[in-house]
Amino acid sequence: MDTDRSYDIQGLDLVDDHYTVEQALVRNKYKAMDSRGNVLIRGKQKMFKMKEEFPFVDADGNEVFTVKAGGIIDVAGNYVLTDARTGEDLVILDNDYSIFQDTWKIRDAKTEAKLAEINSRGTLVTLARNFLPFGGWIPHKYEITDRDGDHVGSIEGQFSLKDRYEIHIDDASDVPKEPVIAAAMVIDAIQGN
Repeated sequence: MDTDRSYDIQGLDLVDDHYTVEQALVRNKYKAMDSRGNVLIRGKQKMFKMKEEFPFVDADGNEVFTVKAGGIIDVAGNYVLTDARTGEDLVILDNDYSIFQDTWKIRDAKTEAKLAEINSRGTLVTLARNFLPFGGWIPHKYEITDRDGDHVGSIEGQFSLKDRYEIHIDDASDVPKEPVIAAAMVIDAIQGN
């Protein structure tokens, strides 16, 4: 089964199975690179906004999509991914906040049907990250599953001064890649990883 093309973002073509997301040393500023190290997307959190907002641009600086919080200080809430060229809301990144496990659902923006889920692996690691004095230095590991709970891929944090995540997509036949890559950047920024 081919991935549903209705979640494609105009001006963005993600064809690899491996991506690297890297945060700048200062502030919530990110870039996503393909397996050859080419920068595909850059994004940064807009400062001094009542609602969190993350505009993303392609390698040439053209705006491709925006992720915006549904409410003010939306730690456990919805973030809408909107295609910058069409103005269409594509997916919702939905955070189910828990101190035991980080769970994010990727849902269709119109029907709210679940498309994928991103879960942290390991309750002890999540608790340590939340409560130990330097817990934020422990790299996160997430599993990506499709709507039926079947394994799709992983997001693995690397231990370094700036946050770095390796995203592996093993089977994207049922999951749109663009929202998964965007979610990796937004999750890091929102959860202060």
